[in-house]
Amino acid sequence: MVLQKDTDIKLINTLDEKKQILESFGLDYLVVHPFTKAFSRLSATEFVRDVLVNSLSTKKIVIGYDHRFGRNRNANIQDLISFGSTLDFEVEEIPAQEIDDVSVSSTKIRNALLEGDIKTANSYLNYAYMLTGVVKKGKGLGKKFGFPTANLHIQEKYKLVPKNGVYVIKGKINGKEHHGMMNIGYNPTVSGNEKSIEIHFFHYQGDLYDQKVQVHLLHRIRDEHKFDSVQELQEQLKKDREHSLQLIAR
Repeated sequence: MVLQKDTDIKLINTLDEKKQILESFGLDYLVVHPFTKAFSRLSATEFVRDVLVNSLSTKKIVIGYDHRFGRNRNANIQDLISFGSTLDFEVEEIPAQEIDDVSVSSTKIRNALLEGDIKTANSYLNYAYMLTGVVKKGKGLGKKFGFPTANLHIQEKYKLVPKNGVYVIKGKINGKEHHGMMNIGYNPTVSGNEKSIEIHFFHYQGDLYDQKVQVHLLHRIRDEHKFDSVQELQEQLKKDREHSLQLIAR
């Protein structure tokens, strides 16, 4: 995003979501170093010496096996181990992680999400994929159908939004967990022309406008369809709700 501004790269987590996940593991301190063009031009030696050792007084580094660093990403973990022996810090390597004999990578997770394969993505992540945003006013059509929805607006344009379709989700509202279903797409039955993320929480009544809401995706139940009438859409939403409740009950 800094070096190739025309690249439409999508990330699995926003910075705030990363902070949340790290905090849940009991991390005491988190330093986020701004990545700038000037910072990107540091050589591997300058980065290790000036940032890791002189600034952070690093004594141990835990890093993935395929990590690369320094200008043009020209240094790898073997170089880091060599630096450690000279500058007095230890390096612990995390090997490739495998699930069912498949090596896990962020690329495979992104591809699974873009294909709507939430089951695979969640198994690779070891948690349910999350979307975080602020609830904004929509057209209010869901309320007319008997399925009031919260229109989730994600501020970070780089956040990866999974394939269009209907999902079973869970989220917390005022500290209490609620399940529901969510549609990602264009609402073609009512001539929608803008992509939206619409969440219907089961057993919840209240105003969520301008509140920050985070939902976790549990299952994907179908593609988005254009129905011949609003009545057909309402009937399908009822079926979606029953299907969702069955999955939640399991």
